[in-house]
Amino acid sequence: MSDYNIIDLELTQLSGQTSQPPWKQENDEYREVVIVEGVPVLFKAHELNKSIEFSYEFPLNSDFHIKKSILDKKASEIFDLDFNLSKFYKYLNQDEKLAEMTSFCEGLRLFLAKDKFESILSSICSANNSIVRWTKSIDLIKEKWGKSYEFPSGTFYGVPSLDAIINSFEDDQEEFDNCDFPDISLCENNLKACGVGYRAPYMKKATEILSLEMDFGEISKMSYDEAFDTILKLPGVGPKVADCILLYGFNFREAFPSDVWIKRIVSHLYFEGKDIKVPKIREFGMEEFGDYAGYVQLYLFHYARRSGLMNELKK
Repeated sequence: MSDYNIIDLELTQLSGQTSQPPWKQENDEYREVVIVEGVPVLFKAHELNKSIEFSYEFPLNSDFHIKKSILDKKASEIFDLDFNLSKFYKYLNQDEKLAEMTSFCEGLRLFLAKDKFESILSSICSANNSIVRWTKSIDLIKEKWGKSYEFPSGTFYGVPSLDAIINSFEDDQEEFDNCDFPDISLCENNLKACGVGYRAPYMKKATEILSLEMDFGEISKMSYDEAFDTILKLPGVGPKVADCILLYGFNFREAFPSDVWIKRIVSHLYFEGKDIKVPKIREFGMEEFGDYAGYVQLYLFHYARRSGLMNELKK
């Protein structure tokens, strides 16, 4: 099989890309509800011989129908199946510092947003957080405020509306003050109860701004620089989170999300381990890798995790 269309579905799902949490796994199949043309559809993805197969379900007791070609196109967009990995690997192999990454990350693809609002919530929640914690938090938020859908395969939850998050309680004290619970320990229907911590007010305020002042469609049409400056206006969003939103949520592939770990990896590979500031690393990544910047960042991080370089850089 050509590298062009291979995929490692598990690696892609569990790679921590902040477009969304991993889909629900049942044996070797990953499942999630995706809204297509206003219709909730359960997407089921299965890896077979390094390629991916999809099947779909509609809600129980519904007469919805969408052409399979339309659903396949949406699935292909989410898993970035039109991206030519073979060409990308040839690009990596031209740089001796990057060549080894293909053997550690073969089949890793961008896992792009099925819902842009979900990618914004996920990215804000991911700041200074572990992959396990932020993905669990987003799943809980969906269960508490998202719409539930019944499929033949079970119950799945959609992404909450902006209004649902705006009207949610920030913490247990606010919930207690506005409800009739006899004890504050019973208050679990608030953002902090989902484990988002100090990010709760950021998520609420960002959602208010998105509702009143920003348009997802307009952001997609902007230049990268304009989109970056626009996203930075959201509370809880610094340069790294903004780049995550733009890369995984809006498909700006020139984004190079940079934090202390990417700084250490890039400094080790390209600057003899010198202490280069994170903004300079981001600038270097965008200039050095161009339209491949987002993919190179993804591969750098997972190469470091899988090769043992991350542990070496911790010392």
